[in-house]
Amino acid sequence: MSYSKNKKFTLTKDKTFTGKVQATDKGFAFIIPDEDFGHDFFVPKKSVNGAYHGDEVLAAHVNGTRDEAYIIKILKRANTVIVGTLQKSGRAAYLFPDNLKLPRVFIPLSETMGARTGEKVVAEITSYPKNKAPGGKVTEVLGEEGDFETEELSIIRSYGLEEEFPDRVLKEAQSVSAEKVVLGNRRDLRNELIITIDGEDTRDIDDGVSLTVENGLYRLGVHIADVSHYVRPRTALDDNAYERGTSVYFPDRVLPMLPKELSNGACSLNENSDRYALSCVMTLKPDGERVNYEIFESVIRSSHRTTYAEITAVCNGEKAACDKYPDLIETVKDMKNLCLALEKRREARGAVSLDVKEAHIFVNDRGEIVIPKAERTLSQRIIEQFMVSANEAVAEFLQKKNSPCLYRIHESPSPEKAGAFFSFLKDLGIKPHGTANDLEPKDFQSVLNACADKPFYSIVNKVMLRSMQKARYCEENLGHFGLASQCYCHFTSPIRRYPDLFVHRSLKEVLRGGNANKLYAKHAKSAGADCSARERIADECERKVDELYKLAYMSERLGEDFDATISGVTSFGVFCELDNTVEGMIPIEDLPKDEYVFYEEKYLLKGNRHSFRLGDKVRVTVADCDLGRLRVIFALAKNKQPLTK
Repeated sequence: MSYSKNKKFTLTKDKTFTGKVQATDKGFAFIIPDEDFGHDFFVPKKSVNGAYHGDEVLAAHVNGTRDEAYIIKILKRANTVIVGTLQKSGRAAYLFPDNLKLPRVFIPLSETMGARTGEKVVAEITSYPKNKAPGGKVTEVLGEEGDFETEELSIIRSYGLEEEFPDRVLKEAQSVSAEKVVLGNRRDLRNELIITIDGEDTRDIDDGVSLTVENGLYRLGVHIADVSHYVRPRTALDDNAYERGTSVYFPDRVLPMLPKELSNGACSLNENSDRYALSCVMTLKPDGERVNYEIFESVIRSSHRTTYAEITAVCNGEKAACDKYPDLIETVKDMKNLCLALEKRREARGAVSLDVKEAHIFVNDRGEIVIPKAERTLSQRIIEQFMVSANEAVAEFLQKKNSPCLYRIHESPSPEKAGAFFSFLKDLGIKPHGTANDLEPKDFQSVLNACADKPFYSIVNKVMLRSMQKARYCEENLGHFGLASQCYCHFTSPIRRYPDLFVHRSLKEVLRGGNANKLYAKHAKSAGADCSARERIADECERKVDELYKLAYMSERLGEDFDATISGVTSFGVFCELDNTVEGMIPIEDLPKDEYVFYEEKYLLKGNRHSFRLGDKVRVTVADCDLGRLRVIFALAKNKQPLTK
C-alpha cells in the first residue's frame, strides 16, 4: 500500500511507524519513534508536512537511507495553547512563541483581548490551515515582555500549569479538612518520639521518622501522612489531583497538587498536631539488614518540626542545636549510624550513588535571588536512606500480596547509550567492567569508584546520568537499576505525588482485608503512564524557571570572572558550569581562532592549536544574558586561557 505520490519514497505499510516530532528552529525536525529502533529519524523541512513540535505522527522510513523519514499524517496535535509575544501589523496580529520550535500564530485583531504589541499572551489554537500559520485567539494577557514576573508566568503557562483550584475542589478540601482526628481502629503512636526533618521553607510535611534501639536492633519507623483518608476516589479533589499529578516547585512559589487546607493543613505532619498516618516500622540489624517490617494505619503527633540544617548541626555536636533539642541527641546519633550502615549495604549490592549537583535557588527577605553552592548534607542522606527503606518494604509487601502497585522502575541503559559512555571512559583511561549489552548497577558503581579522586569525577557523573534511562511509574515490577533494587515504589510523599496516593489506597485496602485488585488493578497501567508524563512536564517546567532565575542572577554579574568546568561540547560551542550549577555557553565564534572539528562520542571540540573537552577547567567572563533562549553567554576570561592540548 503506497502512502506517497512521490515515487522516490515508495512507502509500504510495513515501513511505517508512529512517533513524536522534535522540531528545530531551522525548519527540519526529528521523530522520536514509539518503537525502539536504536536511533531517531531525521525529517527534512520539505517532508514535515505541517507537523509541529510535540505532535504525534505517522511516518515512514525513506528507502535507501538509514534514518530519514517522511511524515504521512498528524495523529494528535500537541499544542492547543501557545505562549508568546504579540506583534500587531496593520489589520493583523501575530503571536511569536517563546518556544522557538513552534510556529507563529495568526490572531485576528478582534481576538487579541486588547493586548498591545510587546505584551506576553496566552493563545488558544483554533485552526491549522494548510500551508499557513495556525489561527488562534488570545485567552490571557500576562504582561510586558522582559518583566521578570511575566516571564516566569509565561513559562508556567506554556506547560499548561495552573495556580488556582476550581471552586468545587476548594469547597471539598475545606469540608474534609475540618474533620476531627479520631483514633478509631488505628494504632496510637502519639506518645512516641516522632520528628519531621525538612528544608527550612518546606510547608507540606509528608513524612515523620522515629528510631529506637532494642536488644541491639534498630526499630525504624517511617510515618507518612494518610492523604487517602481525605482524598477519596472519584471525587473532585481526586480528579483534580490526578490531572495535576504532582506538586511543582519554583524558587518563589509552589503549585501544589492539593489545596493548602490539605497540603499545608490537615495532611501536613505539623508539630504537636494529631494526624492520620500510614506507618512502616522496620527492624534492622546493626549492619542495616532488614529483619522484618510491619505496616499499619496510625495516629501520630510530631514532637519536633526540625530542619536539615538543625539535624546536621546536632550530628556534628554543635552546642546551640544540641541545647535546642537535648531529647534528640542520642536518637540523631543512632540515625547517623543507621544511615551509614544502610549506605554501606546499598553500596555493597551495587547501588549507583551519583554525585550530581542540584541548585537550591531561593529568594531572600530582601527579594534577592540567592544561588548557594550545591551541598548534600548528612541529614538529607539520613532521610533519603530511611525513605528508600520504607519504599522497598511497601513495594515488597504489595508484590507478595499480588495487589496493584505503581512501581518506581528504572531500566538499565540502552546498549547504544552505554556504548557511547564506555567510549567516553576509554578516552579518559578508564576501563569499565561489564559490556554495553549486559550491564549491572555494580558496573557503573565501579566506574565512579575508579575516578573518585580524579578531576573529571563530576563530569563522569553527569555523562553517566545522561546515559541512563529516566525512571518512571509502571504497573509491572521491572526493578530499579540506579538503586540496585529488585522491588521499589514511591510511598513517602502522597501530599505532592499522585503515585504515592495510589499506593496508599491499594495498601489500605489490603490491610483492611479488601480486594485491591477489584478496585485499582484496571487503572494501574494508565495511571503509571499519566503520572510519568505529568512528572516529566513538572521537571521540565521547574528546570526552565530555574534557568530564568539563574539568568536574572547572572545579569547582575556581567563582566565578572568565574572558574568553571566544561559541562557540554557541541559543534556550535561549549557549555560551562559554575560551582553553583549556573551553566552558560561560549559560542564557537568566540573561542580562540582555529579550525575546529567536533567529535561527538569523545565530547571533544578539537582544533590545531586549541581543544575543548568535557571536564576541562576554564575561567570565564559573563558576557551576556540571552532572555529569548534563557541562556547565559560566557567568554573565555582574558587573564586565563585554557591549556592548549
